Amino acid sequence: MVSQLKNKVLSGESISREEALELCGAPLDELCAAADEIRAHFCGNGFDICTIINAKSGKCSENCRYCAQSAHYGGSCEEYSLISAEKALEAAQESKRNGALRFSLVTSGKRLTEAEVDSVCGIIRRIRTECGISVCGSFGLLDAAAFKKLKDAGLERVHNNLETSRRFFPEVCTTHTFDDKLAAVRAARSAGLTVCSGGIMGLGEAPEDRIDMALELRALGVRSVPVNVLNPISGTPLENRTPLANDEVRRICAVFRFILPQAAIRLAGGRRLLGDDGRGCFKSGANAAISGNMLTTIGESVKSDVEMIKELGYKAEMAE
Repeated sequence: MVSQLKNKVLSGESISREEALELCGAPLDELCAAADEIRAHFCGNGFDICTIINAKSGKCSENCRYCAQSAHYGGSCEEYSLISAEKALEAAQESKRNGALRFSLVTSGKRLTEAEVDSVCGIIRRIRTECGISVCGSFGLLDAAAFKKLKDAGLERVHNNLETSRRFFPEVCTTHTFDDKLAAVRAARSAGLTVCSGGIMGLGEAPEDRIDMALELRALGVRSVPVNVLNPISGTPLENRTPLANDEVRRICAVFRFILPQAAIRLAGGRRLLGDDGRGCFKSGANAAISGNMLTTIGESVKSDVEMIKELGYKAEMAE
């Protein structure tokens, strides 16, 4: 079955929801080897590394159950308003020196205000002019006009995770909706920006929810898909959830590769919980990573990631 579906994908056909569900029970090593073959066929050995900076932290009005930055819970995190252009530029320059290909500004809150959008535009212009690294951003549920202003300033990609399936989304957040997420993704697209969108695994969702999210991303044409693993944060409603095992995350990456054969499947938050820095996943269909620290948790260093991908036979390269 795995071989048949692999050949179907390699021939340019898309697998169905039912076929993706079958892969959830396939022998793991066979599944991962097939996913790696699909990755090599469609993406070659390029590996896309990006870094992020928490450009505005805490006091978020949204009630996402996993997040230390939500004002609804007792999770402790730094709280500060939008960082200066100098601080952002310094971080971008360091990321570029260490081998990152993209640098992303991430802000807390439902969406940036109009004044904050103007300030971020100034930050982006300085990074593009003085550093030259590709700039991405995660700024919440903005409209097309705001995204267009950011694009004109030099923003290339918008990050906006769907987080999970439509069915399971109300179990994750109730202060905005799955349709709000879709609207923001489409608004970014209409402004001429590319989109990075994925989700968090281990929130309590079923395998069907993961597949439904991947199918939604396929329908949207998303080509950069972060796979985050829940890192339970003290004070949040999900603080007592057991993190996913490495083999389960490998299976997720492999099934996603079958569904999204041309995407950059990007290991992101929670990678340190896997015990192998993600090596198993990078042999199972994943071919990109968010490196360095995450928003409120510690990540792998860019330098160590650059060394690891060389060991695995990859080369640092911007994915489409």
